[in-house]
Amino acid sequence: MKLKVCGMKYQDNIEQVAALQPDYLGFIFYNQSARNFDLEYIPKISKSIKKVGVFVDASLDLIQAKIEKHHLNSVQLHGEESPEFCDALKNEKIEIIKVFSIKDEFNFELLKPYENIVDYFLFDTKGKLPGGNGYTFNWDVLKDYPSTKPFFLSGGIGFDEVEKIKAFKSSKASKYCYAMDVNSKFEIEPGLKNIELLTEFKNKLIE
Repeated sequence: MKLKVCGMKYQDNIEQVAALQPDYLGFIFYNQSARNFDLEYIPKISKSIKKVGVFVDASLDLIQAKIEKHHLNSVQLHGEESPEFCDALKNEKIEIIKVFSIKDEFNFELLKPYENIVDYFLFDTKGKLPGGNGYTFNWDVLKDYPSTKPFFLSGGIGFDEVEKIKAFKSSKASKYCYAMDVNSKFEIEPGLKNIELLTEFKNKLIE
């Protein structure tokens, strides 16, 4: 199971997290987020780490400009983006991750129009914000996942969830779980990640 660390913001911290060799690093391009990425450029990191641009109902032009400027490998769409909008991004030849929010139940029929367009789904916690709500949803909902499309598991995942993650990994619900996505539970402040805690978390996951 791969690891994505999202909400990166500060140069030194980006380099420190990149040294841990996560599979993905996420950069949020959304002005209303406390983790909005506003550095001129993403610091140079290993090519083995995929750079993900996170967007919320952004224009196609803005997303294309950020892909080109920051050499993004993936885009994560966190708003109400339509299947047609996602399809228009396929010309960029990058991974497309479409986000859906869950609390205690979910209508999986909503995934069908995106099934043959996006590369991954991402499931996070339904809350007041488009991401970064800081608590987990009921993962049991994913027992009814009807697709074979790989997905990212997100939403309030922290060090305290290590045992829960291990139990999930051995369950039927995790069959198509491609990656864990972590953010706010590993922060000293918004956008600034706790390197020691992330290191310990990563080590625990591979025990």
